[in-house]
Amino acid sequence: MTIRPGYDVIIVGAGSMGMSAGYHLARRGVKTLLIDAFDPPHTEGSHHGDTRLIRHAYSGGPAYIDMAKRADVLWQEAEQETGTKLLVRSGVLNAADSAVYSFAGRLAEAERRGVRVERLDAAEIRRRWPALNLTDRFEAMFEPDAGYLFSERCVAAYRQLALAHGAELRVHTPVRKVTARPGGVTVHTKHGEVHGAMAILSAGAWFETLEPYIHLPVRAVRKVVGWFESDSRAFDAGSFPGFTLGTEEGGYYGFPSIGGAGLKIGRHDTGQPWKPGDKLEPFGSEASDEGDLRRVLERYMPGAAGKLLRGAVCKYEHSPDEDFIIDRHPQHDHVLVAGGFSGHGFKFSSVVGEILADLVTDGRSGLNIKPFSLSRFDRPAQPDAGLTLEGIE
Repeated sequence: MTIRPGYDVIIVGAGSMGMSAGYHLARRGVKTLLIDAFDPPHTEGSHHGDTRLIRHAYSGGPAYIDMAKRADVLWQEAEQETGTKLLVRSGVLNAADSAVYSFAGRLAEAERRGVRVERLDAAEIRRRWPALNLTDRFEAMFEPDAGYLFSERCVAAYRQLALAHGAELRVHTPVRKVTARPGGVTVHTKHGEVHGAMAILSAGAWFETLEPYIHLPVRAVRKVVGWFESDSRAFDAGSFPGFTLGTEEGGYYGFPSIGGAGLKIGRHDTGQPWKPGDKLEPFGSEASDEGDLRRVLERYMPGAAGKLLRGAVCKYEHSPDEDFIIDRHPQHDHVLVAGGFSGHGFKFSSVVGEILADLVTDGRSGLNIKPFSLSRFDRPAQPDAGLTLEGIE
C-alpha cells in the first residue's frame, strides 16, 4: 500500500529552532506541519526565562560568526514583520580572569570577519562599569553591537509568522515515534499518525524520546538562573551591558535589570543530569542553585548581590564538543536533525531555521555547516580544552 504524504515537511519539536524552520518553510510555500508536546512558547524546554544573549564574536573558525551575523539580520526582519521588539543592543561585556581564559583567538577571528570588538584591560573595565569588582588579572572583549533577545517573544513571533504563511501547528501532541520509508515519513503521535514527504527533528532536550529511530550524542542537564536585587541603578538596562564572566569559580553569563526585574545571572558549566520522564526539580531544590550565583555576585558584583527576586529552571542539551548538530539522518536523507545546541544556540535559531529550510528546498545551505555534521563523532574524541566562554549563552 502506498501512503500519500499529507505534508511536504513535518517538524517534530516547535521550540526556537523548529518554529523558526516552520516560518522559513511556510513563507516559501512549503506545506508544513509543526508538532509540539506542549504549547510554545512554554517552560518545558530551553527557550524560557525572558532573555538570551546575542553575540557575534566566536572562536573555532568563521562558521559561527557568519551564522551570528545572518541571525542578527533575520531577527531584525522578524521585528519588522511582527512589529514586536525582539532585540536590544545593550552591548555585551565578555570578561575573564586571564589565568583561566584568553580572548586573543576570538578577537583575531572577529576582526577578520568584520565584527566590532574592543579589547579592555581591568582598569578600563572598572572605569566604564565601576560596579564591577574585578582584579587586575581580568581582561575583556566588549562587543558594542551585541545585546540580548526577548526569548519567549521571539518564539511567539515566529509562531505568528509561520501560521500567517499557512503552516499548521498541533500543540499538546507528544510524538511516540517516527518511522521512515522511501519518499516519506510517518510521525506517530498521541493523537494518531501524520504523514509527510520530509521531516525535521528538533526535539531539544527531548530527543531521547525519539530513540532508537535517531540517537544523538547529547546529554540534557538541569540549569538554573536567578534575578537579584541591586543597590543602585548601575546595573539597570541602559547602563549595564549583557555579560559573560570567566572566573576561577566557573563560567557565568547575565543581563542587566530590565524594568526592575533584577540582574539576571546563570552558570554555564555544571548542571544535574536530566532525561525525559525525570522530574525537573524547581529552583531552590539544591543549595547550589542560589549559592553558586550569589557567591559570584558577592565577589565580582557586590552591588547586585541583594535579595533573590526570582529563580527559574531550564535545560541544556550538550553535545560532547558543545558544537551544534545540523545534519541529515544517517539512514534517511529526507529526515533532517537539529540538536545539541549546548546552551548557546538560541541566538542562532533564526538562521538555523533558514538553514533547515534551505536544506529542504535547495538541498544545501549557503552557510558552512560542515562543523555541525553528525559524522564528526565517528572520530576519536579530542581532549577537553578547559573553559570555553564562546559556548556561554
